[in-house]
Amino acid sequence: MEALLTSTAVVALAEIGDKTMLLAIVLATRFRKPLPIILGILFATLANHALAAFVGTTIAGFLDGKWFRYAVAISFIAMAAWTLVPDKFEDEEDKPARFGAFLTTLVAFFLVEMGDKTQVATIALGARYENVALVTAGTTLGMMIANVPAVFLGNELVQRVPLKLVRAIAALLFFVIGAWLLYETAAS
Repeated sequence: MEALLTSTAVVALAEIGDKTMLLAIVLATRFRKPLPIILGILFATLANHALAAFVGTTIAGFLDGKWFRYAVAISFIAMAAWTLVPDKFEDEEDKPARFGAFLTTLVAFFLVEMGDKTQVATIALGARYENVALVTAGTTLGMMIANVPAVFLGNELVQRVPLKLVRAIAALLFFVIGAWLLYETAAS
């Protein structure tokens, strides 16, 4: 249960103000079809984060040792710093999408999430908890918690939510997890 709850909280907070949230807003304003956009986000995130959690779990299985636990802890602390850097999404062209709301969202979210901080966090969470299903479920739930309101509320959400404060809270969460892992590893 800890893996699910931690994964959900980490990604939900880290996702606010992230480029994929900005992408959700752009897609919502372009298509004005919330359900296909939400389903595209869901399926893209499930695929992307299942792969990331699997990579993290596999790495942890091969590299289980004190130095690896230190590396995972330091990766969470590095994520804290990265979270403080705001993302910008540039809408290159305002031409109509050829493949509709669902397929456009599915492909765009999957690709934009590659190498994103939430994907890197999912790898680290997979390494920490070694449970692909719970980490994937948690990180996907976190993505949906952050992005579904963005689809429905669009630009209104960005104007009302103090993104700087949310990024600071997310960074603090990453830092606390990293510090706790460092402490746990040093104590063992």
